[in-house]
Amino acid sequence: MELLRLSAAGKRYRRSGDWVLREVELALGPGALVRIEGANGSGKSTLLKLVAGIEPPSRGRVRVAGRTAYVPERFPPALPFEAAGYLRHLGRIHGLGSAAAAERADFWLDRFGLADRAGTPLDRLSKGSCQKVAVAQALLADAEVLLLDEAWTGLDQAARATLDEAAADRAEAGGLVLFVDHDPTRLAGRTGRAFRVAGAGLRELAPPAAARAPQQLMTVVVAAAELPDGLPGAPERAAGPDGTVRLTVAADHSDALLRRLLTAAEPVRVLDVHRVGAAR
Repeated sequence: MELLRLSAAGKRYRRSGDWVLREVELALGPGALVRIEGANGSGKSTLLKLVAGIEPPSRGRVRVAGRTAYVPERFPPALPFEAAGYLRHLGRIHGLGSAAAAERADFWLDRFGLADRAGTPLDRLSKGSCQKVAVAQALLADAEVLLLDEAWTGLDQAARATLDEAAADRAEAGGLVLFVDHDPTRLAGRTGRAFRVAGAGLRELAPPAAARAPQQLMTVVVAAAELPDGLPGAPERAAGPDGTVRLTVAADHSDALLRRLLTAAEPVRVLDVHRVGAAR
């Protein structure tokens, strides 16, 4: 299952201008936490804008399966909303009902330490508080594709840690997270793949040695004819002769996979969980 595919995608801002991106090929599935690197002005933000649908490609195709949520590099605070009202409004745009949007807005305001400023107009918030609101709006509805463009900039240490966990949780729950950040250690050890934008192209970087080490696998055996979509870790599936389904997933994703199975609208009956060999 693919959540994102770019096919020969290119972007330039004037018909005769230089290509910012050209002939970009990229295919990514669920459960991925992906770092985008590159020098200033190389086209990292343009790439995220193409995926978000904010900019159309000048050439090629961009296909996204599911909803996208985007934290821009610069958040405009001069919007006619209070913090909570803005988040509730964005929640409804993301497809949440009024009650759910209000509940999620309150949850993220509290997580980022802004509960006492819920009624403060955006243009009266500090730059750091505005950035927290910008991040919160993207986390409201658990979108399938989460795009973070320098989203950690301007956040205090506690808020950065909260965003680290939220990004990792979104990927573990089956989402696709693409992020740009100047800190080379951001989400180190959690990032599955990394790409570099340079010369208007995109190339995949070799994973660090720790990421290339053999990874432990877990097998979950379930009794179910149908399984929820977007299972964390994109497990391999094998149907058994007795009607069971064997799901094999990296051990790092096994807890999130079990939570998803057991808390689905129609909970899946788990028959067995055991460790198997390592994957390379």
